[in-house]
Amino acid sequence: MEHYDARETRDPAQRESELCARLPALIAHAQTHAPACARLLAGVDAEAVSSREALARLPVTRKSELVELQRAARPFGGFAAVSWGRACPRVFASPGPLYEPEGARADYYRLARALFAAGFREGDLVHNTFSYHMTPAGSMMEGAAHALGCTVFPAGIGQTEQQLAAIVDLQPNAYIGTPSFLRILLDKAAEQGAALPFAKALVSGEAFPPSLRERFAAAGITARQAYATADIGLIAYETPAQDGLVLDEDVLLEIVRPGTGDPLPPGEVGEVVVTSFNPDYPLIRFGTGDLSAVLPGASSCGRSNQRIHGWLGRADQTTKVKGMFVHPGQIAEVAKRHPGLGRLRLVVDNPQQIDRMTLHCEFGGAVSAGFGEAIAASLRELTKLRGEVSFCAPGSLANDGKLIDDIRRYE
Repeated sequence: MEHYDARETRDPAQRESELCARLPALIAHAQTHAPACARLLAGVDAEAVSSREALARLPVTRKSELVELQRAARPFGGFAAVSWGRACPRVFASPGPLYEPEGARADYYRLARALFAAGFREGDLVHNTFSYHMTPAGSMMEGAAHALGCTVFPAGIGQTEQQLAAIVDLQPNAYIGTPSFLRILLDKAAEQGAALPFAKALVSGEAFPPSLRERFAAAGITARQAYATADIGLIAYETPAQDGLVLDEDVLLEIVRPGTGDPLPPGEVGEVVVTSFNPDYPLIRFGTGDLSAVLPGASSCGRSNQRIHGWLGRADQTTKVKGMFVHPGQIAEVAKRHPGLGRLRLVVDNPQQIDRMTLHCEFGGAVSAGFGEAIAASLRELTKLRGEVSFCAPGSLANDGKLIDDIRRYE
């Protein structure tokens, strides 16, 4: 089989229709069973949320906000629809700390789809080097491997010498973990005059540069990457076509302008916002804080879902200028107040060690008298700080999702 299931090759219009048709039940379930969602979605008619346009009118809950929300309503901030017991056999902690429930369903995080695309099959012996201590990555990957019928060696992180000894003894043919740890294992094996038996690998948790991909290929290891989070599970995954990351079949993804909930057109870099159809942890319009963009067309591997770039940075570009925090949302609000502007970028520098803000604005027409002053006034009103305004040609600012670029240097 080339594909995990028939859903991967559905007509895109059918997929979109089915995803949107699932939204009302998800909203109603979250309103009934997750107290935080009941509060955030108070007054929302669940039956009316049956399109992307309706979904985009709902608030975004950002990962950066969850720490305080969980402290106020332990343990999950009111977003979980399950409690201790059979419905929640495990609970994990991520840096923050953030706590995530793991439900009782097989392949709870839906990562089997990514493993299958990476060539994992029943009967493989998988060396899983993601952490099994407190954080969920080890369990996320193990559950997916078991769903495919693989056997897992739970190696976890560290103890490189012992891991290499186990690899030599057991001869696993597949690796799961970060790309950097696979490189460490390759280096350690080379020191000992040994070769790693891995033929395939699924890597995640870090950037995966072409240089490492080439290094692994030279060692006979075909490596693919997955984009997943502890909160959502699988978001997107790489296929043999290596032409971007294909979205999972059970998420609805939006790319929004950083600091807002406003969807961006395809191709524009913005924050990844995901709605997950997970009844145990129904996160609706969850802002991951990651930057990416939708790629045009479908993958050449036959999978018909949308594709995105890999990780392109972080959306939280908040900085402090003269003792005041400046947020991406404030810059986005300037654009809303002045229609006709294209991309905006606030550059913060410090000539003579004095903080300075310059708002670069793409604008294609003739600049009328007072237009720059009006934009500067909006910037001052929103940030409580004075800044200069500089106009530039449409398309001249980089399409990288940055609204704030802090280039200050300190002597």
